[in-house]
This record gives sequence, C-alpha cells and structure tokens, in this order.
Amino acid sequence: MLHYPAASPPGLDDSDGEAPAASFLTRYLARIGHKGPVAPTLDVLAALQAAHIAAIPFEAIDALTGAGIDIGADAIDAKLIGQRRGGYCFEQNALFLRALQAIGFDAEGLLGRVRWLLPDDAPPTPRTHMVVRVKLDGRPWLADAGFGAAVPPQPLAMDSEDPQATRHESYRIVRHGAEWQVAASIEGEWRTLYRLENVSPPTIDYELGNWYTSAHPDSHFRHQLIAARTTAEARYGLRDNRLTTRLTDGRIDRRYLSADEIERALAEIFLLPVRPHWRPAIERAATAEIVG
Repeated sequence: MLHYPAASPPGLDDSDGEAPAASFLTRYLARIGHKGPVAPTLDVLAALQAAHIAAIPFEAIDALTGAGIDIGADAIDAKLIGQRRGGYCFEQNALFLRALQAIGFDAEGLLGRVRWLLPDDAPPTPRTHMVVRVKLDGRPWLADAGFGAAVPPQPLAMDSEDPQATRHESYRIVRHGAEWQVAASIEGEWRTLYRLENVSPPTIDYELGNWYTSAHPDSHFRHQLIAARTTAEARYGLRDNRLTTRLTDGRIDRRYLSADEIERALAEIFLLPVRPHWRPAIERAATAEIVG
C-alpha cells in the first residue's frame, strides 16, 4: 500500500541516529554509487538519473511469481536499497522522487498511459506509468527512472517539442492539450512510449495503477519475465528467454537463453540476487515463444 501523498516525501525511519532525510539519502546515494555533488541542479539531476538506471535494474519478478508489489516507502527502501533488488516504475520513480525531494529539488510525480508497441488508434490504456517532473528555474524536466529497456537515460525538457539527443536514442515530447506524448527514435522510427497527464495525482491513483500492473490478469508483468538495465555503454533487455543488447554504437545483439543462462543473466547482467523460488518462473520463461 502507498502511505504518502504523491507530492511529498514520506517520513523515514531514524534508527541509525541521523536525521531521517539524511539517513535515507545516504543509503540511496550509496546504492546507486553516486559520489559527486549533491545539489538541486540540472547536472546533478542528470548524474543521479544515469547512476540510478545503471545500478537499480528494472524488474517485476514479484508480480510474475504472485508475491505482489508493495509501494509503501518502507517496502521500497527495504527491497531496492536493502535487498539490492530492482523494481518497476511505481517503485523506481517513487524512490527517485523521494531522493530528489530530500536533496531539495522541486519535484512531483505524474501518471501516464503506456502506449509502447501499440498502434496510434489503439483504445486508451490504464494509467499505469509513474514519472517524475522536476522544475529548475521555472523550466519543467521529465526525469524517468522506470521505463525498462526504453527508459530515457537523462532528463528531457518538457517545454520543447524538438528531438532531444541522448547517448542512446533521441527523444521528443509533444504537447497534446493537457497531455504530453513521449516518444523515442528506435531503429529509425519514432515510437510512442507513453502519454502523461499534467496533474500530480492523489495517492489512490498510484495504488490503483500499481494494483492493475502487478495483479490484473491482463498485465504483461503477470505473464512474462522482464528485466532491463541501462548503462553509459549499452542497454540490456530480457523478455522471457530473449536477451537483447543495444550498444551506443548502434550494434544490436539478440540471443535466446536456457533456464540456467537466464538465471546467470539475472545475476551478472541485471545485478539481481536470484532467489530459489524464482526458478519455476525462469523455467517457464526458457520455453516461451516470443512474437515481435
């Protein structure tokens, strides 16, 4: 359950004697390996986002195994920081948001409708993607640490519709009334990732989105083993038994893995502490037939 308002960070445990925000921030920065400056600037925001997506993998294995996903602050900290697990957008961006607010950024959460791999005329999807909007000197920036293998690797200006180059793909954000459409240029084609609403939502909207994503039978996280990680050199994406590596020089490698190879990839590429009870899901993934 989500226990805090969308626009403000939760109270944190003060068990080690430090001020709560300082204690949390120290643990977060150590988790992502950030040793540089800590101040509410664009350079720091970019450094934190890059470090976060390289250190904390995208994954939804708890949804796949039926364990469920708790997006309360304590549960997220225990899982993503303490257990060195990964998570999906409601976990990743809630953690990222609280860290940014602890540093002093003017940041808030937004919700959007995922349009990834859908035709333009597909019916509306539920609001199941959380992002972070940061305002710096009055200018809004999209900071997303939780969109899997297509996650923006750096902050994107939300007040420009021009393509924005990154070390991976180029992105663009186009305004449609009260919404923003976020797209990435992949293999020469602009592909919509999601559409965002211009309102910081109440707590219940995050809870409903997380329930749908983690528990609804139509959620692909309930049926596929998915993991992703983005570094300065490459993007790694695992979809059941297919591992895709996209290097920044344009080279793409795709290969299919056995169950043992999936387990090794989760540990060595996606940096996850593989648990014994994951094995049945891994074995199912190894026999999957992937279309598209």
